[in-house]
Amino acid sequence: MIATEGAETEPRYFKMFEGDGSVVHVHSLKGKNRSAPPQVLKRMNDYLKEKGLKNSDEAWLVVDTDQWTEAQLQQLHQWSQAKENYGLAVSNPQFEFWLLLHFEDGNDVGTSRECVTRLKRQLPGYQKGAVDVKQFTSGVADAVERASRRDTPSCADWPRTTGTTVYRLVQSLTANC
Repeated sequence: MIATEGAETEPRYFKMFEGDGSVVHVHSLKGKNRSAPPQVLKRMNDYLKEKGLKNSDEAWLVVDTDQWTEAQLQQLHQWSQAKENYGLAVSNPQFEFWLLLHFEDGNDVGTSRECVTRLKRQLPGYQKGAVDVKQFTSGVADAVERASRRDTPSCADWPRTTGTTVYRLVQSLTANC
């Protein structure tokens, strides 16, 4: 179970980890124009209240740091610490930084604009929401390695500077493929 801030790019990306005969089944909880951290958390809590979660399942929140406050992100972090099978994946400045890591180290990226500019160098014509996930499949292992290298020492909650903890979710997904 994955509740994402983005309504298009993130759900499409994570769906690529599903496959015939796979034990991985991604169910993205997306909400149009409801991307603030409390709204992402509400979608997840509503789903869990209605459907529940098996012990073998995981529930993840995926957000960017964007313009969100420390208190909003802290609320998500506290939720993720409540159970062993809950997780939080945060990208700073945005999810596109995670996508960029599929192609390069992402050095000297500090803003969302710089992030998208660099991603468009790698993928001319890139448009948020119209992502072709096949362009990322061969770079998943590289992105995990690059993100984990940047996350040293490992952050306890979310990256305060340019970085991403999405690699933790991807490691969990690929361990079960």
